[in-house]
Amino acid sequence: EVEPKLKYERISNDVNNILSKDAASCLSVHPKFLALGTHWGMIHILDHIGNNVKGKEVQAHTTTVNQISIDDRGDYIASCSDDGRVTITGLYTADNNQSLALDRPVKAVALDPFFFKSGRGRHFVTGDEKLIMNEKGFLNRHKTYILHQGEGPIRNIKWKSDFIAWSNEQGVKVYDMSSKSRITHITKDHDYRPEMFGCHLFWKDDRTLLIGWGDRIKICVVRDQVKKDARELPTRYVEIVCMFTTEFYICGIAPLEDNIVVLTYEKESQQEEVGRAVAARPHLQILEPHMEYYEEISNDALSIRGFTEYRCNDYNLECIPEENLFYILSPKDIVVAKLRDLDDNITWLLEHEMFEEAMAAATQHEKELKKHTYQGIGQEYLHYLLEEEQYDEAGVLCIKILGKKKDLWEDQVYKFAKIKQLKAIAPYLPRGDPKLSPAIYEMVLNEFLQTDYEVFYKLIKEWPQDLYNLETIENASFTLSDWCLIVKFRILSIVFKKRNNTLNPLIHKTSFTMISFRLQHKDVFQLIKKHNLFDSINDKIVQLMHFDQDQAVKMLLDNMDKIPVEKVVHQLDLTPRHLHAYLDQLIQKDNQASQPYHGRMVKLYAEFDQPKLLSFLRTSQSYPLQMAMDECQTRDLVKEQVFLLGRMGNTKQALQLIMERVQDVNHAIEFCKEQMDEELWEDLLDYSMSKPHFMTALLQNVGSHIDPIKVITRIKKGIEIPELRDSLVKILQDYNLQISLREGCKKILVADSFNLMERLINTQKKGVFVEESTVCPICHQSLIINDLRYASNLAVFYCHHAFHEDCLPPNITNCNICHSQKRGPGSKEHFIK
Repeated sequence: EVEPKLKYERISNDVNNILSKDAASCLSVHPKFLALGTHWGMIHILDHIGNNVKGKEVQAHTTTVNQISIDDRGDYIASCSDDGRVTITGLYTADNNQSLALDRPVKAVALDPFFFKSGRGRHFVTGDEKLIMNEKGFLNRHKTYILHQGEGPIRNIKWKSDFIAWSNEQGVKVYDMSSKSRITHITKDHDYRPEMFGCHLFWKDDRTLLIGWGDRIKICVVRDQVKKDARELPTRYVEIVCMFTTEFYICGIAPLEDNIVVLTYEKESQQEEVGRAVAARPHLQILEPHMEYYEEISNDALSIRGFTEYRCNDYNLECIPEENLFYILSPKDIVVAKLRDLDDNITWLLEHEMFEEAMAAATQHEKELKKHTYQGIGQEYLHYLLEEEQYDEAGVLCIKILGKKKDLWEDQVYKFAKIKQLKAIAPYLPRGDPKLSPAIYEMVLNEFLQTDYEVFYKLIKEWPQDLYNLETIENASFTLSDWCLIVKFRILSIVFKKRNNTLNPLIHKTSFTMISFRLQHKDVFQLIKKHNLFDSINDKIVQLMHFDQDQAVKMLLDNMDKIPVEKVVHQLDLTPRHLHAYLDQLIQKDNQASQPYHGRMVKLYAEFDQPKLLSFLRTSQSYPLQMAMDECQTRDLVKEQVFLLGRMGNTKQALQLIMERVQDVNHAIEFCKEQMDEELWEDLLDYSMSKPHFMTALLQNVGSHIDPIKVITRIKKGIEIPELRDSLVKILQDYNLQISLREGCKKILVADSFNLMERLINTQKKGVFVEESTVCPICHQSLIINDLRYASNLAVFYCHHAFHEDCLPPNITNCNICHSQKRGPGSKEHFIK
């Protein structure tokens, strides 16, 4: 089996909701986001995993979105539709938003890649029966130029750097913006109908254009003319470097290093099933292109939703070349293809039980791996060997895989013990670096003590005495029925003592520590820290907490790297008061490490330290809201319930709880201010009408948050309200302050209006720029002529229309074009509308 080159992932999240109600018509991709157009005229801005970007959904059109274009920086998107509208939308600012209403369907649109730059004219091109360049000229005047026409509808446009490529009924053409000329025509070379088999264009880089149309693929490169020609040819030309015919139809094309990625549709894809035509799956292929042929590198059949109903033009392929991401679009589905990385390669090797190859790859590229590790692969290999009952091979592999990792060694020994194969791993156990827990060595020795006396004696002789507790092994030997073995063991014990007149000091320290621990001596904590004997108390945390809770908690928190938080929490689960003391200090020391236990802390604070509970609920985001709510309801903690109801969005119930249980009007007012909900204020007003002291507090807080009239008009006659006069005086003072602020704002606005009018007048007095290429709208001759014999005076109006003075009637004061078409297409009024 050959390892695949690509991996696939269906984009879901908000995309599922969108395509369940609508159908996708086009897609444009950018390293920042995706822009999805639908048949209902919507444009959805999504992140790369399918989530809607809040506030960026655009109702751009009333019918199918035909094409979407994004500038290089991802600041603007342009779209077109059969409704005749072309829209340009800024994702971060609305200053350059545009909407053109044409009287014909627009099939294609492309933004200048540098549209975000203010000094480049804000160009964009549209395609219908004509290719039209649109420009934002001097004083924001909209200008248009026809670049090409007369060869049928233009259905696709791609703009890269200085080059615009488009397709029509006759073929593909490229326009050079630097020389303002068309530099090539690439013929169609087939008879397929464009509306059924569209032309797919992609700029691989600033000079290389990929074309996939019907069953033809062409790769073209823009080159510079080396020699000057008397025929005044363009300074650049296009060379076709690859051109070949495929055995399939092309639904999309994109680059992949020196190869190309092609979304394909089988020519003989329709089959008859139950009286209807059923289409086959589309394929994504990687091809190595040559001049007149290609070589297939990979070919993957895609599981697209509803593929049996789709035709060639229902699919599209978009690409982010910088990240090698390929997006396959169908009306009801979006699938992204990515290059398989080293982690995927190792996953494939592991799935095919090629463990040696996987370990070799992990060794060579260890720093590049994100998902796999050398040890993780080795442990999977060990698991495989144990399942295959290859115990000796697994034992040898442990040295290579586990290295000096004490925890991994101990876990692996327990696995061998579980399947009763300690004999296979015993010869390879580390004897010093690392040194495992004494219980491990004692367990192995006890295994041989019960089954194989010879190996037992061999290990006793070979292993250093400080690896295990000789007394424990001796005690275990007393359970044997063979008295001779006991005698031999005792003799062997004496021999070891004679050989080691001075035992390892660590043994003395450990022994003294355990004795102190059992006697609950006050020096036990100092001994543990001084001699780094944390391994000895890993399973005795509860006893330490019973002995001296404060010292135990401090020691555990100061040495979290040696005694992990999970291990402490696991052991303290049965003693909630100790667990509360530990987690309470852990939150203050390292809040991030405590986050997995915040849900548990809610119950612990509620039980042992209720005054801290509300503060904890306010600062933490890591506890389940409903669980916390249930706990507070069980213990009747009212203020905590109010806060949780507010966080859960049930503000009405929270306010009701404040008013009925807390009966604190100031608390209720602060709560309403935090929520900024007018309905809450209405509920508070309704409740306060029968409570005069509530009314006093409301009157003193009206103005910025609630209209005073609403409060005053609801007061019933005859109700005595404490401090009513002072409250009314405060309301009037607040009102006078607001009036003063408004008067000040009015003066500022008037001054600004005069300043802006002065700026407008100065702007109108400035000169008007006339380009060298501008022609007279009446005689259609160039306005600026270098030969003075044929030169003429110019008449330039404020609307930027310019004429030869000789072409205008005498004494004319208004522009002929603007005066005759005040509300026609292209005028400012029509454009704004």
